[in-house]
Formats: sequence, C-alpha cells, structure tokens
Amino acid sequence: MARYDNNLIVIGAGSAGLIAALIATTVKARVTLVERDRMGGDCLNTGCVPSKSLIRAARLAHEIRHADRFGIAATEPQVNFPEVMARIREVIATIEPKDSVARYRELGVDCVLGDAVIEDAHHVRVVNGADSRLLSTRSIVLATGARPLVPPIPGLRELNPLTSDSIWSLEQLPARLLVMGGGPIGCELAQSFARLGSRVTLIDMEDRLLPREDGDASALLETSFAEEGIDVRLNHKAVAVEPGVLHAQSGAETVDLEFDQILVAVGRGANTADLGLAELGVETNPDGTIRVDGHLRTSCPNIYACGDAVGPYQFTHMASHQAWYAAVNALFGRFWKFRVNYAVVPWATYTDPEVARVGLSETEAKTGNIAFETVCYPLDDLDRAITEGARRGWVKVLVKPGTDRILGAQIVGAEAGEMIAEFILAMTQGFGLKKIMGTIHIYPTRMEAGKFAAGAWRRAHAPQRLLTWAGRLHQLLR
Repeated sequence: MARYDNNLIVIGAGSAGLIAALIATTVKARVTLVERDRMGGDCLNTGCVPSKSLIRAARLAHEIRHADRFGIAATEPQVNFPEVMARIREVIATIEPKDSVARYRELGVDCVLGDAVIEDAHHVRVVNGADSRLLSTRSIVLATGARPLVPPIPGLRELNPLTSDSIWSLEQLPARLLVMGGGPIGCELAQSFARLGSRVTLIDMEDRLLPREDGDASALLETSFAEEGIDVRLNHKAVAVEPGVLHAQSGAETVDLEFDQILVAVGRGANTADLGLAELGVETNPDGTIRVDGHLRTSCPNIYACGDAVGPYQFTHMASHQAWYAAVNALFGRFWKFRVNYAVVPWATYTDPEVARVGLSETEAKTGNIAFETVCYPLDDLDRAITEGARRGWVKVLVKPGTDRILGAQIVGAEAGEMIAEFILAMTQGFGLKKIMGTIHIYPTRMEAGKFAAGAWRRAHAPQRLLTWAGRLHQLLR
C-alpha cells in the first residue's frame, strides 16, 4: 500500500504504550492506541500505584506499633483492612484520569478498546465482542506488557492462588499468608501484609532475598524481616500444594508450611499470545519476551516492541524509556534511528529498609572482572537519619580506579529510592564524585549522605605529598 490509515498503531496502553502514543501524537503523527483491558496497564491498576499505597498504610501501622521509640505511647494499630483497600482504589481513581481514554483522545490519539490481532505487517484487526475493526498502519509498536507467572507445581493452579494482579481484590486480611518468591514484589508485599497483621511466611529457592542485589543488602533485609516476625524460608523448593499446606524440600528435609492464602510472586511472563506474532515470523526469546535489536525493532522490519514484553528490565520507568526509542524509530527509522541506551539503569525495592541501585553492583563488577574501588558511608553517622530514628543502611559507590567516575551506586535505608537520584543524574550527565562533593546540600537532609560518601572518597585520595608540604609551610608561617 502507498497510504495507510495510521502512521503508527500502538498495542497496549500501559506505561510503554501510553508514552509511545503520546510521542507519536506530539510529533503530529496519526496514531491509534489499542487496549484490551484497562488504560494505565499494570502500573496504575495492579502494580506500582496500589502497591505503594499499601506500603504507606503498612508503614503507618508499623510506626504506631513502635511509637515508643519517640516517647509516644505505642499501641497495637486497629487495622480496618477493607478501608485500607478502599483507599487504594481511591488512589487509583485519582491518578486514573491521567491515563484515561478521554485524555488521550483529547491529545489526538485514537483510542480503541478490544483485542488486537496483527493480520499482516500493515493491518491490525481489533475485536470487541461482536464488533470488528480493521486498521491499516505504516508501523506498529508492541507494548503488551507482562503477567504474573504461576509455576507448574502440582496442586497450585487448582487453588487459584493470589498474584500481584489479583491480590487487590482481597477484602479480608489473611490470617496466614504464604508468599512464594523473595524478589522485589514478594518482599514488598510480604512485609506490608505482616505489618498490617498477617502472619507471613516467605519461601524461596534462592539462598538470599533480592538475589540481584549485593549480599550485604540481602542480609540487612533478612534481619529486618526476622525482627518483624516474618518467617523467611530460603533454600526451600516448593514441590506440591494442597488446600492449606505447601510441601517444600530443603536439602534432604521435607517441610510443610500452612497457610490461609498463598501469593505467587516468582516472576512475570511477556504477553505475546493471540497477537498473531508467530504467523508473522516475529521471533521471541527462550523466556517468551519479544526479540528486538538495538533499535527495538523486531524480526518484522516495521514492527517495534518495548516495555515488559521485551525486557530485560521490567520497570515502569524503563518501559517509558524504551517507548521513546520504539516510537521515534518506528516513525522516523527510514531517515534516522536511535539505539536504545541502557548505560544508566536505576531501580528501587520499597521494603524497609529500601534498596536502591543504579549501574554496577559489587557482585556484577567482580563477576565481570571490572576494576573498581568502593567507598561506603554508613547512615548511622548522618544527622538527619539520627533525628528520624532511621539509622540503618549505607551509601555505597563503585568508582573507576584512578578517577572519580561513578560505575554504580547502591543505597540501603529509608527513602533510598529518593536519595539515589543524585547518582542517577551524575552517571547520566557524566560527572563524578568531585562534582557531588562540590555541590551545596541542604542541612539536615538525607541527600547529604551522597556528599559525605563523595567526601570519604576524596579523603582516601588526598594528595599526601602536597599536604605534607602544606604542613611544613604552615609551620614556617607560625
């Protein structure tokens, strides 16, 4: 065809799809956005927004329970779980208009609700009940997201377990909650439900929580969980499930773990079924994600993909980051194109303590034989952390030897997800610890920890010979 109805069709209205559509309409392209379920995708409806709302309620309950640390009478909080869940729905409803059909249509995006099937490289059929609509387009962006995985453990699927998608339908607090998975989602939800009053058991095959992080962060989180009464069972493999009991193998021992509700949080799989990708020859990776090149183009030249359906980072902010490249390359790739940049990838896990990271970890640097120096500043020395009663944790920075160039940073502690921003900016813009040290930070704030870490690095690299001569000079001048 010489001409098409659209310059771009975006399939999926989660974080990646919304940004891709917004970019397309901003540059005056004609774009159709197709969504089969709810605008806003996982982040708004079942992911970031509800989980952080739950975490806030759980943190308040925890603070009430331990208020005596601040000279205020501590008491057991009276948790009204249905009201907690109602507030979460209110938060979603408050944010929802930003991602709504009405807003995007006002911006110039043709929003179509229904199931999308790609009939060929330039035609997408959208089916909504008895209605069927065939759309033509020059290019397509796949932003179909991911779904929680339920492993093939005998008896598990038959129990219809909770996932990070379905847990928001709960109206009663589980008395005994068993969480499968020690990654970010499992850890955040396990701690939140424990603080709200559930007796929580967390099981994982790995030998530590948050296995993508350095071992010291995992160890501190495990200590925190133990203090809060969470029963953490590492090196436990689930082998079978029946109503109320999970059977696990730990070495040569068989362990039975009882529960009232079971939450599966062992990972997420890309949504690629029923799109017609196999018929088009669009290749996928062994883990089910869509295979793309450095420009986010699939094996079908005019089809691009981004977000959780692609990976390798299943974060809302990375979905948005990829969406820019996918949309721009899909629209302008015939003239010029951009290779997606993964040089600076940050993330945070919103447990207590929070764990935030950007760039290399110590483990990754050692595994990759990358030379580095480490500087660590403990938060128990930080005035603001002392005043807040949140002294656990540290700022750890990996630096290229002989320079102040930051290779990576990890912050463990209260509000680590906010504090890491300084290091994200530094790595993105290419300035090092000297610039951070030379920047005025407000006192007393947690952000000072980054400056103090930079100061610790500077002291370790002080020009000793010059300082010796300076000492002699001052001696002469006395």
